[in-house]
Amino acid sequence: MSPYIVCLSFDFDAVSSWIVKGRTTPTLMSRGEFGAVGAPRILDLLREYNIKSSWFIPGVTLYSYPEICEKIAAGGHEIGHHGWSHIPPASLSREEEREQLILGNEAIQKLTGQKARGYRSPSWDLSAHSVELLLEEGFQYDSSMMGNDYAPYPVRRGDRVHQDARVDFGPPTELIEMPISWSTDDFPHFEYVRNKNSVLPGLRSTSDVLENWLGDFDYLQQKLDWGILTYTCHPFCIGRGHRMLMLEKLIVELMDRGARFLTMEEALTEYKQRESAE
Repeated sequence: MSPYIVCLSFDFDAVSSWIVKGRTTPTLMSRGEFGAVGAPRILDLLREYNIKSSWFIPGVTLYSYPEICEKIAAGGHEIGHHGWSHIPPASLSREEEREQLILGNEAIQKLTGQKARGYRSPSWDLSAHSVELLLEEGFQYDSSMMGNDYAPYPVRRGDRVHQDARVDFGPPTELIEMPISWSTDDFPHFEYVRNKNSVLPGLRSTSDVLENWLGDFDYLQQKLDWGILTYTCHPFCIGRGHRMLMLEKLIVELMDRGARFLTMEEALTEYKQRESAE
């Protein structure tokens, strides 16, 4: 059994990520709507290669696209929590953040019969209250931070940053971080976003991104005895034709290299088993 694990994860934001930023004009909304085109393409590809993946879905997407979300669950894929309306927790009060967690879990439980075990923060921006609230809600893992690349680690609670920039790190908790990175996320590489004061250029060549993404796995395989590499994709982004071809090439190349594909919950279980055996 290969010690090198790959988790394919998909943030099915659809229109939710555009709405919360006030981008509700028809063309901008249509960019999110393309997620309903991309998601079935991804599901077909994963079925072809018999891969189970993890989908982080906002509650409003579960509400707005129930048929697609039902197909995701029926395909045996993990359904993780991604907020209710894709609002970054750092911009919410403690009670508002708690309400988002509860509403999102109610929608997930209605679909799957159980609450989510994993959480991924909208925009990857946790608040000072997030860890405490996630523990209260019974989450087993978070996937919003970048303190490692191949190794899960316990999330701390109560870090203190002083005015002179000294940091007192808080104690570890039972919540486990399944780390991510912007470098293995499709959005910053591919999406063109123009705001009043800035431009995200995106639109990079898929061959360049594929080379980088495979390079991260090659380092894991060449330098470490075990590890988990998580890729993050968005159906409205990766679902475009030439990017779907890249995703298939990524899967084929990783399989040829001996990667083992697991859901993030399955990878978490293996991590815990390794930790308890040491």
